[in-house]
Amino acid sequence: MSKNKDQGFTTRNLHADRADKPEHGVLHKPIHTSVAYTYDDARDLAAVFQGRMAGYNYGRQQNPTVNALQTRITKMEQGITSTAFATGMAAIGSTLFALLRAGDHMIASAFLFGNTNSLFNSFRNFGVEVSFVDTTSASEVAAAIQDNTRLVFTETIANPVTQVADLQGIGELCQQHGLIYLVDNTMTSPWLFRPISVGASFIVNSLTKTIGGHGNALGGMLTDTGLFDWSSYDNIADTYRKGDVKLWGSTQVRKKGLRDFGATLGPEAAHHLAVGSETLPLRMDRACDNAQQLAEFCDQHPRIKKVYYPGLAHHPQHDRARSLFRKTGSIMSIDLADDIDCFDFLNRLQCVIASSNLGDTRTLAIPVAHTIYFEMGAERRASMGISDNMIRLSVGIEDIDDLLQDFNQALS
Repeated sequence: MSKNKDQGFTTRNLHADRADKPEHGVLHKPIHTSVAYTYDDARDLAAVFQGRMAGYNYGRQQNPTVNALQTRITKMEQGITSTAFATGMAAIGSTLFALLRAGDHMIASAFLFGNTNSLFNSFRNFGVEVSFVDTTSASEVAAAIQDNTRLVFTETIANPVTQVADLQGIGELCQQHGLIYLVDNTMTSPWLFRPISVGASFIVNSLTKTIGGHGNALGGMLTDTGLFDWSSYDNIADTYRKGDVKLWGSTQVRKKGLRDFGATLGPEAAHHLAVGSETLPLRMDRACDNAQQLAEFCDQHPRIKKVYYPGLAHHPQHDRARSLFRKTGSIMSIDLADDIDCFDFLNRLQCVIASSNLGDTRTLAIPVAHTIYFEMGAERRASMGISDNMIRLSVGIEDIDDLLQDFNQALS
């Protein structure tokens, strides 16, 4: 195979497994289900455990099929290494557990996905301070920085109200103050945006969503960009302060996060996700184009009060989204007219499916306040701009005429 480094995103990804010369000339890395490994010389087994030699020791930490997926995502995000987890939430939680200590402070977006918000509040119980701020403004983040601040976390596009963070401004702040910059790229994917371009230290992707793309496997990935100076970070244990300093953070996440918590991605799921990822650009381009047209349709419909989509000119961060992202995403939300019952509306849809996932090939819809944000309570939902009649949409790759017709009949 050609070693051309100028190959496009899709070509490189399609041939990612072949670059590592998988067994028997197969085109996809095989599914390795064994959890244990042996060596002809028992000393080599010890060397692998101690990190003195590359290899596999136990399935909770490493697997050939999973490693192939890690390499694939690292190339997508232009990082230096990636660590796979059973879910995106496992990737986030394990990373924070590994890198933060009681008495540390972190800054997070006030518009976080509900489960991530819940997780961060749980970290407060273990002595980690958390400040939730409006990350659409770098000045709001700057005002929240304290002497004990260690990390800033934000999503690229918020779910479900689609606020777009000031990713460039926050990146510059983190560089000035020596803070870990953790960016959740799930809503955009590496095809629409690469957080390394704004100085991200770590990138999280829920592989379950657009990268896998078919709603048939859970997975999460943490990618290290190599931009953070770990030599100045006090929370790295002496045990992991060896070798390439750029890898100290990821090494500690693998040992104290993945190994100790054991939120391991299985090889079968890794295979599904790797194969699904091969069509990421094709699916995302189609889904984004569909979302743009559906948003424009909804924006003009008298039975819809408001549309939240960065591709619309009246969106508060429209210009930012256009400048940062290849396209403006496949997630959008709508506020139905007050006299429409959101459940009746969902039940009338025939092509669009009532479901909780994102980034599927099919268009999915869910009543936000009654499901994924129900635990937050009415006051917190109101502060995030979530109404009781909001419907979140993950737009798929159907024929756009069928989607528009389905919305038209359900609204009429």
